[in-house]
Amino acid sequence: MVHLWGERFAKEELLRCVGNMDQLACVRLSELSEGPGRGMRVVDFRTGSGFNFTLLADRCLDISFAEYRGIPLCWRSATGDVAPQFFEPEGLGWLRTFFGGVLATCGLTYAGAPCEDQGETLGLHGRIGHAPARELALDARWVDDDYLLEARGRMKEAVVFGANLELFRTIHAKLGERRLYIHDIVTNLGHQRQPLMILYHFNIGWPIVSEDSELVLPSTSVRPRDEEAEKGLEQWSRFSPPEEKFPEQCFYHELGTSPAGEVLAAIVNKKLQVGVYLRYRKTQLEFFTEWKMNERGHYVCGMEPANCEVEGRAKMRAEGKLQFINPGEERHFDIEFGVLEGADEISEARAEIVQMKV
Repeated sequence: MVHLWGERFAKEELLRCVGNMDQLACVRLSELSEGPGRGMRVVDFRTGSGFNFTLLADRCLDISFAEYRGIPLCWRSATGDVAPQFFEPEGLGWLRTFFGGVLATCGLTYAGAPCEDQGETLGLHGRIGHAPARELALDARWVDDDYLLEARGRMKEAVVFGANLELFRTIHAKLGERRLYIHDIVTNLGHQRQPLMILYHFNIGWPIVSEDSELVLPSTSVRPRDEEAEKGLEQWSRFSPPEEKFPEQCFYHELGTSPAGEVLAAIVNKKLQVGVYLRYRKTQLEFFTEWKMNERGHYVCGMEPANCEVEGRAKMRAEGKLQFINPGEERHFDIEFGVLEGADEISEARAEIVQMKV
C-alpha cells in the first residue's frame, strides 16, 4: 500500500485517479546547461511525500541536494555542482569541486587526508566521486503495491599497471516515503590485491543543523582527531550559531549496534521537530567520523560512515587498519537515509539509539 497525505492507497485506486504516474512521483534525467557544471547529467527524484532529491550521474551518482516540504536537508558549498573534468587530485584540490550535498563519496583506493604511501602521492579523499556513471539506467515501476523509483550506474577507478575497481551503485526510493536506499557493490576487476577505502561523506546543513539541534549517536566512546577537536570534545553533539572563525573538528566514534548489527545515527532539530537519519550495517562500515564545522558559510555537520579513518592511507597502513580487496572479490555497502518528522518519530529514534549503546 502507498501512504499519501495521511491515507493508504492500493495500486488500483491510484491508477483510477491519474493518467500518468508522474503526476504523483517520478525519476527524471536532465542536463545542466551553464557554468562549471555544464553538460553534467542530473537525475531528479520526486517521491510524492515532499521528499525530493537530485543525483549527479557524472559525479558517481552522488546526491547533490535533498529537501523535505521545502526544508533543505544538506549543506551546499560555494563551488556548486562542478563537472568531473575540473577535478584537481593533488593535495587539497578535491575541495575546489566539493559541492557538499547530501552525499559525496570518497575512495576507492584511498580516502582521507593527503599523504605519501609507499612512494605514491595521494590527494584528499580519492577519485571515485568524480567518476561518471556508465550504463546509467532509470526506472519507475510497480512492485506489488509499492511504486519504486530507481537509478543505477557503474563507476570505475582504473589505471594501467594498477588498480581496476568498479563501483556499481543503485539508489531507490518509493512513492509516499521519506527515505532513500543506497546499495553499492565494489568489485576488484583486476588481478592484484588492492587497498580499499570508502567513506560516505553525508553533509547536513541549516536548518537541520542549528543551535537548536543535536547529533544523536549510539556512541560508546568518542576520540578527538587532534588538539583542535580536543577543545570541543564536551560539545561534540551540539552546535553553536555560525561563528566568524571555527577551525574544523573531527571526532572518531565507536558506535554500538542493534542485535541485527545495524547502526542508527541522526541529527534532530528540536525547534522544527524535524531531523535526518542514517541506518547502515557496522560489519560493512566499521568506522564513523563526525565532521563539525560551525563557521559562517561552512555551517555543516558531516556524518561519515566508512571502512577507514580520515588521516590518510599511509597512517591506516602503518596502524594495520588498512583494508584490501582481492581479485574478483565483491564488497557490499548498504545505507538508508531518511527524514524524521514530529516528536513521536524523533523520540522513537532516540530510544532505538539508546538501546544500541547497551
